[in-house]
Amino acid sequence: MLHAMIGAPAAADTGREQAHPAGRAVIGVRLLEIPANRVDDPRSHSFIVDHVNPGTTFTRRFEVYSTSPKPQHVRLYAAAAGIKGSRFTFAPAQTPNELSSWVTLNRSSADLPARGKAPVKATIAVPAWATEAERYAVIWAEVASPGPGPKGNIALVNRVGIRAYLDVGPGGEPPSDFEIGEIVPQRTDDGQPKIVATVANTGKRAIDLEGQLSLSEGPSSLSAGPFPANRDTTLAPGGRGDITVLLGRDLPDGPWTFHLTLRSGRVSHTATGTLTFPTKAGTWGMPAALSSPLTLTLALAVLVALVAAAILALGFRRFHARRQSSATGHPHGDLT
Repeated sequence: MLHAMIGAPAAADTGREQAHPAGRAVIGVRLLEIPANRVDDPRSHSFIVDHVNPGTTFTRRFEVYSTSPKPQHVRLYAAAAGIKGSRFTFAPAQTPNELSSWVTLNRSSADLPARGKAPVKATIAVPAWATEAERYAVIWAEVASPGPGPKGNIALVNRVGIRAYLDVGPGGEPPSDFEIGEIVPQRTDDGQPKIVATVANTGKRAIDLEGQLSLSEGPSSLSAGPFPANRDTTLAPGGRGDITVLLGRDLPDGPWTFHLTLRSGRVSHTATGTLTFPTKAGTWGMPAALSSPLTLTLALAVLVALVAAAILALGFRRFHARRQSSATGHPHGDLT
C-alpha cells in the first residue's frame, strides 16, 4: 500500500489536544504516514481512518514526542473506544475490544530524553473471519507522575492518543454523508448568542463534524463571522446529534442571513437562511427559516414555465396577426 508522509500533530484523547502531566511536560503523538488515496481526507491526517477486506494486514507509523525539559517514560498500548451520545468515547486504562485486539505495536514503551521523540509502528491484522462493521479504538501514549499528586496519594496519569476508525467488509468503502436539519438561535444564560443545529448521519461511516457560521445582511447591513462550530461531535452511522456555534456577545438580535458550513473529512454541506436571536438571556428563539434547495428548484421551474408560456403566447399572437393580415391583403376571387 502506498503511503504519503505527513507532519501535522495528531489528536489526543478528544482528537484535538495534548497531555499535560505534572509540571510542564507535554506529551504528544502524530501520524507519520497515511494512505496515498486519503491525502485529501483531513480526518486521515489526525486519525487512522480506513476500509479493508477481512484478512487484511496493514501498518501505520506514528511518533510520540515530549516537550518536557526532563526525560519521560511513556507507555504505549491500544484500547477500546466507541461512539455514544454524539461523542467519541474511550474506555478506562487498557480495556480491550475487538479492534484493539487486532493492533500490535512494535514497542510497549518509550523512554524519551528531554524534548525527545520516538517512532512507533502499529500493525493492524484483521482476521479473515471478521464480520462486516465499523470498529473504533485508540492507540495511547501514557505518562504517569513519579510520585503522588499534590492533593493525595494517587499518582497522576495522563494520556494522549490517535483514534482509529476501521471499517471491515467486502468491496469498496461505504459512503459517508450527513444532513443539516433544524437550526435554532438562542442566548446562553449570560446572554451570549448561540445557534444549535441538528445533524443526522445518513451515511455508512462515522463522522466527526466541524465547520463555521457566517452572518450577513444584519441590522444596518452588518456582517459577522465566521464563527467556529464546536469540534467534539461524532456521530455513528444512523446517529443524530447537535452541533453548536457561539457568537460574539455584542451581536444585535437581527434578523440575519446566515451560512452554516459543516464538514467531515471529504464531505461538506451548507445550510442558508434567516434567523433572529432572542432578546432575553437563557431563552430560545424561533427556528431559522431555511432556504430549501427544493424550494429554489421549484421556483426556478415555475420561472422557466412562465417564460415558456410567455414565449408561446407571443408566438401565437404573431402567428394570428399574420394570418389576419394575409386574409385582408390577398382576398380570394370567385372560381370559374
